[in-house]
Amino acid sequence: MAKRRKKYNPAEEEEIIREDAVVEEVQEIPAEPQSWFEANSTKFLSIIGILALLVGIFVIYKYAIKAPKEKAAASAIYKAEAQFARDSFALALENPGGGFDGFLDIIDGYNGTKAANLAKYYAGISYLNLGRYDDAIEYLKAYNANGEITPIMKNGALADAYSEKGDFDNALSFYKKAANAEDNEFLSPYYLMKLGMLHQKQGNNGEALSAYQKIKDKYSTSSQGTDIERYIAQVQ
Repeated sequence: MAKRRKKYNPAEEEEIIREDAVVEEVQEIPAEPQSWFEANSTKFLSIIGILALLVGIFVIYKYAIKAPKEKAAASAIYKAEAQFARDSFALALENPGGGFDGFLDIIDGYNGTKAANLAKYYAGISYLNLGRYDDAIEYLKAYNANGEITPIMKNGALADAYSEKGDFDNALSFYKKAANAEDNEFLSPYYLMKLGMLHQKQGNNGEALSAYQKIKDKYSTSSQGTDIERYIAQVQ
C-alpha cells in the first residue's frame, strides 16, 4: 500500500524556518566579556610588583644605608665644629686633629647627608674668615639652607664675601635678600644696617634712607635701632 503523502502546510513550514533562525541566533551570541581585571591582570600585577620593589628599595636605603651614614657623619664632624668654634678655621677645614675629618673631607666622604650639607656652610664661613672669598662663595652657594634662620645667614655671608671682593652689586643684592627674607628681630636689622651703609657708601642715599627707616619703624629696640637717627640724618 503506497504511503500517503503529507499535505503541504505553509504555516508549519514558516514555523520551522523561524525555529532554525532562533537556534542560529543563540549559537551566534558571544561569550560574556571579560572583566577589566581579567583582561589586564598581567599588567596590573606587574605594576604592583614594581611598586613593591621600589618600596623595598626605599626602606633598605633609608634604614640600612642612609641612617647609618647620617649617624657616622654626625660623629665625624664634631671635631671640625670644635675647631671652628675656636676660630681655627684652617684646621677646621682640613685637619681638626685626633684622626677626625675636616669639613672638606666630610663634604666629599658623606655626600648627601645633613652633616655634609652643614659642612658646606662651615667651609664657606671658614674661607670667608681666611680671606678666600671665591672659595667662600662657592661653598655657601652649594649649601642648602632651610627654615627661617639659615637662609638669612647664608645670604648675609654671601653678601659679605662679595663686598670684600669689591663686587658691590652682588653684595647689595644678597644683603637685601638677607634683610627681607624673614622678620627676625636680631638678624633683620643687622643686615638692614649693612644694606643701608653699603648704599650710603655707593651714594645711593634714597636706598640707604629706606633701609634705615625700616630699622626705625620695625626694630627700634634692636642694637641698630638705638642709634639709627644719626644715620637717617646723614642721608636726608
